[in-house]
Amino acid sequence: MNPGEPTSETAPEAKAAAVPQAGAMSLEGMHGSVNVPDHKAGFWRQMAAYFGPAVLVSVAYMDPGNWGTDLQAGGQFKYALLWVVGLASLMAIFLQMIAARVGIATGRDLAQCCYDWYPKWTRVPNWLMAEVAIIACDMAEVLGGAVALLMLFHIPIFWGVIITGLDVLLLLAMQRFGMRTIEAIVLLLVATIGVCYFIEIFVLPQTKPGFLEMGRALVTPTLSSPAMIYVAIGIIGATVMPHVLYLHPALVQSRKFQKDDESIRNAIRFNGIDVISNLSVAFLVNAAILVLAAIVFYGKTSVTVAGGQVVQFNDDTDWIQAAYLTLAPLLGKTAAGTLFAIALLASGQSATIVGTMAGQVVMEGFMRWRITPWLRRLITRSLAIIPTAIFIGLHGANNVNDLLVLSQVVLALQLPFAMFPLLHFASSHRRMGQWRLGWFLLIAGWGSALLITAFDFYGLPATIKQAWQVICGG
Repeated sequence: MNPGEPTSETAPEAKAAAVPQAGAMSLEGMHGSVNVPDHKAGFWRQMAAYFGPAVLVSVAYMDPGNWGTDLQAGGQFKYALLWVVGLASLMAIFLQMIAARVGIATGRDLAQCCYDWYPKWTRVPNWLMAEVAIIACDMAEVLGGAVALLMLFHIPIFWGVIITGLDVLLLLAMQRFGMRTIEAIVLLLVATIGVCYFIEIFVLPQTKPGFLEMGRALVTPTLSSPAMIYVAIGIIGATVMPHVLYLHPALVQSRKFQKDDESIRNAIRFNGIDVISNLSVAFLVNAAILVLAAIVFYGKTSVTVAGGQVVQFNDDTDWIQAAYLTLAPLLGKTAAGTLFAIALLASGQSATIVGTMAGQVVMEGFMRWRITPWLRRLITRSLAIIPTAIFIGLHGANNVNDLLVLSQVVLALQLPFAMFPLLHFASSHRRMGQWRLGWFLLIAGWGSALLITAFDFYGLPATIKQAWQVICGG
């Protein structure tokens, strides 16, 4: 049996369960806005039409939160947590494929599924959990934006945090150019950094890693300290994001495909390819950041940049503010700082757009509330800015990365509240009809969810201790 194929034919009433209710529509302005060719059209024509939803998802997987956790993992533990990046990326691929499948087969997003098929009392708690995840993710975008403003314009971190509140205006201005244009610009910047990392890892002599050691680290799980467990949970939260599991089923509905069996089968197939290709790129970028951080920072107090200049740092150096040094051996200090800051700002803004869309999905899906995107953006950003500004005001700007990692740990702790409903619906013959999960994704999806939840419980004592130290500035 092909894992991507339906598991069996079903009675008409089972198929009818997959038809959305009248009036239920995710991201109404985008719903069915992209035409797709007939399922008999050639592979590349269909792939071009379906390619896109996972681009948005993958950009969220390469936001400042990911960069912060990868930098800390490499700087503190060398390659020891590379296996976590690989495992988290693989689990993300499985879960996003399942999320896309639910959206295609049911015509609903995950929040709508919960509203329609779970008891009424679950709606508010589930909505609040999703909102906490969105705010935690937005906190990472706030911090990334503030660091970028510091690097580009020498604006202090505290004021940079406040200024990020104006991104509501930037968001509205960027939306005029269309989502595809925005994502193309952001992906170009991320690809530029990816090419630079590729040259440093495979070409530049002074930054070539030990590939054998990397290979061992990738396949040898180890968690030897509470600090390592804490960062590992942060990597998982940065890679498998709960709010994106709510958003992806809505994004796939932007494609206007027919509802016959062959068209649905094709939509599932091509969205699966979309997920695998884009999240594989996200894995390579995140792994490269960790590897370069290990080479440049681990066990060192300085780095020699292009031109022979030596830049000093110490154990108290904030990883995200020194991250540009991973590019400095190739580009030099000034060019590396500018490129990294622009990419950091752009990836944060792109992830902000994804967060706004996810917020719209969960609010409309769980609560049936509709508000304009700019007001939604303003509320979420304000809820992220206030605690961030208080933290920076109390503890200074030298531990921004600690707060970044903490925000990603919060995301990891929220994951079970999104994963288990998603898998419950995707596994249900009644809800999905013949498109319920086949044996492969059934095992991979539930295995991923149980493993992530076990990670959360196993690391909870260390997480609470580390989080308290970060909050108290210890």
